[in-house]
Amino acid sequence: MSSTNATIYINAEQNVELQSEDVYVKDIGSLTCSDEHILAKVKSIKLHHFKKDEPKRQVISLLKVIEEIDKVYPNVSVQSVGEAETLVEYINVDKHKGFVQWIKLAFVAMVSFFGTAFTIMAFHNDIGINDVFSKVYEMVMGQPGDGYGILELAYSAGLAIGIIVFFNHIGGRRITKDPTPIEVEMRIYEEDVNKALIATADREGKTIDVQS
Repeated sequence: MSSTNATIYINAEQNVELQSEDVYVKDIGSLTCSDEHILAKVKSIKLHHFKKDEPKRQVISLLKVIEEIDKVYPNVSVQSVGEAETLVEYINVDKHKGFVQWIKLAFVAMVSFFGTAFTIMAFHNDIGINDVFSKVYEMVMGQPGDGYGILELAYSAGLAIGIIVFFNHIGGRRITKDPTPIEVEMRIYEEDVNKALIATADREGKTIDVQS
């Protein structure tokens, strides 16, 4: 097939993470073309190389991608069906291994566990949950309670079950296939961060774009 009639479709991602210092066209998203030879060649086009003294996050404009493709195949048509700019982050895998990483993981787990426990206890103390249970017990039984009873046990069990259902996890297993509320919020947060970083790079003129 002649390259004159070929069309390359690019579905660029908003954010990609790489373990290689070299960024190629294939790394920014999905590509398709009816000509397999052209597609393979385009995927191997280098867009950027992360240097030691530069930030490990770079924003690459789709116009830059099209410019580099045009240098190799000037007669090929390029159609974008994805993002206009891609945030590329270089991650040094060796840097995130070892004993220090396990210490960080343990610290985050402890903060999450004890922080959540303290929050629940502070909330219950603030609303006076023991007084509420005592009042309910007295209204139903006609006499004050003499300690922890069925109300406290049922509430504790219900609280644990509610947390499990809300977070949609039992250990490492999902209850349903739906994403958890935390996963939804993390995706929203991730998109907002990506948009902010891309907007900042554009404003500061640090986007890897076509030569003006």
